[in-house]
Amino acid sequence: MSYSNKYTWAALPRTQRGTPLVLGGDPKGRTFLYTNGNSVIIRDIENPAIADIYTEHSCQVNVAKYSPSGFYIASGDASGKVRIWDTVNKEHILKNEFQPIGGPIKDIAWSADNQRMVVVGEGRERFGHVFMSETGTSVGEISGQSKPINSVDFRPTRPFRIVTASEDNTIAVFEGPPFKFRCTKQEHTRFAQAVRYNPDGSLFASAGFDGKIYLYDGATSELRGEIGSPAHKGGVYGISWSPDGTQLLSCSGDKTCAIWDVETMQRTTLFNMGTAVENQQVSCLWQGKHLLSVSLSGVINYLDVNNPDTPWQVLMGHNKPITCLALHPDRHTVYTASHDGCVTSWNVSTGEGRHILGQGHGNQVNGMRATKDGSLLTCGIDDSLRRGKPQAEGEVPTYTAESVPLGSQPRGMDYILDDDTTIIATVKELLVIIGDSKQSSLPLKFEPTCVAIDPKSRHVAVGGADNKVHLFTLDVRTLTSGVELEHLGAVTDVRFSPDSQYLVACDANRKLILYSTEDYKLAHNKEWGFHTARVNCVAWSPDSKRIASGSLDTSIIIWSVDAPAKHTIIKNAHPQSQITGLAWLDDESVVSVGQDANTRVWTVPKA
Repeated sequence: MSYSNKYTWAALPRTQRGTPLVLGGDPKGRTFLYTNGNSVIIRDIENPAIADIYTEHSCQVNVAKYSPSGFYIASGDASGKVRIWDTVNKEHILKNEFQPIGGPIKDIAWSADNQRMVVVGEGRERFGHVFMSETGTSVGEISGQSKPINSVDFRPTRPFRIVTASEDNTIAVFEGPPFKFRCTKQEHTRFAQAVRYNPDGSLFASAGFDGKIYLYDGATSELRGEIGSPAHKGGVYGISWSPDGTQLLSCSGDKTCAIWDVETMQRTTLFNMGTAVENQQVSCLWQGKHLLSVSLSGVINYLDVNNPDTPWQVLMGHNKPITCLALHPDRHTVYTASHDGCVTSWNVSTGEGRHILGQGHGNQVNGMRATKDGSLLTCGIDDSLRRGKPQAEGEVPTYTAESVPLGSQPRGMDYILDDDTTIIATVKELLVIIGDSKQSSLPLKFEPTCVAIDPKSRHVAVGGADNKVHLFTLDVRTLTSGVELEHLGAVTDVRFSPDSQYLVACDANRKLILYSTEDYKLAHNKEWGFHTARVNCVAWSPDSKRIASGSLDTSIIIWSVDAPAKHTIIKNAHPQSQITGLAWLDDESVVSVGQDANTRVWTVPKA
């Protein structure tokens, strides 16, 4: 059986309050770049549902930039490593790896001839370094600033210059090659956060946390003047030039973005991005006709010059690890939730994500199920069950104000579509909730990890940290206990097959065990144990013929009920990230989520 990755619904940029983020742009104007965790994410600017993800860094990546030729990308990480890799091949072959500084890299710039590169950040012995991109040979030194450097740019025309912006509030100018310190500029009164040359190198602009933007001559570095007075009420996190160099885009912690006319140094457009803290703007990029900005929440806004108060497109999703996954009964919508309580609804056909609004959990979601009418039930570690309802048919649900208190932390939930019954396993008890009211509870002597209910037999399977699957029978609203099934490790997930014939359970001992629901004996004498680490989740195909399992070992395995000896392994399904949730969209498509905050759709044809 072959498989292929059909779509990747990419993670959003990982943001941090008070820290600027650097977006990279493709010189041809087709894609843009940002980072999340160990990943560099390349997204198509016209159709952002098309994404490619580079995951070869062993620690957090902070910045990635295209070479002027567009054939290579340089990415810098928190350990001070720079990897230069190819953009043409799907495998992104590594060209070079260097260690120019001994600490987190914050920005990278290439010379216009693709030959030289400068990186800056927080090194132990130096805050920046200039070197040849082919050999790593040093071509000068970045010195003269006393604190970490936040931003750097290379003049795109000769004579070459380098400018850097530092946390000692200064802008430094270097001449070369070989590059030597020339002078510092001391106009800023707070951290200098961004420096960028215009496309022809005749000017460069600097921006800082004092809310000011200054303009300098590109060749002599003389101050030309201040843009706005000041430009923003809050710190300026990023600036980006228009392709013709006549305008400048800025983004700020005052929750606005602005376009400035360079000649008059006056503002021509102001974009109000909202009033909440997460509407602070931490990055911007002017790429061809597209103006992008990134909010503190991680969402990417496509700014609309003709309608400054409403972006014409907003890219939503997750920038924290995804903890659970649910499927709408019609299988056209996938719901994902991350450990910060953010819940996203994905349209399967377009790949568009929308956040669920309203008063959510505000922290990790541990269980989620969708109902026939388009509502969404979630339980979180705020010890409550919440319901999101669509305002109109086909709309994304919005959380209602009510919640059902659970009394202790939920570990798993399941739902019967036909009679609005929810079963929740909390640390202390098993709860039966019909509608929004608690009907009964059964104290548990073991710590539950997951729960599943079969709507036909009304059997409830509860996985435990005591290495057992505990079975109960639900009679309207009362639970009675039944048999216990032994495993060799803590049970991590349980699922009844859609046709009610089987129960599958997976455990921390790397095994999947298939039971027949008639007598809860082994359905066949084969143990499924090809994972190399704890199995986190299992899911049944709609025809009850195949099972998908996802593991800590980053792989997904597709198992066949009819041919138990056969299986398909999707290795590195989420590279460097464990799989945390799985669901089948149809008999040949699986959706997976992981700690890398990405959602992937796989095509797994039947044999």
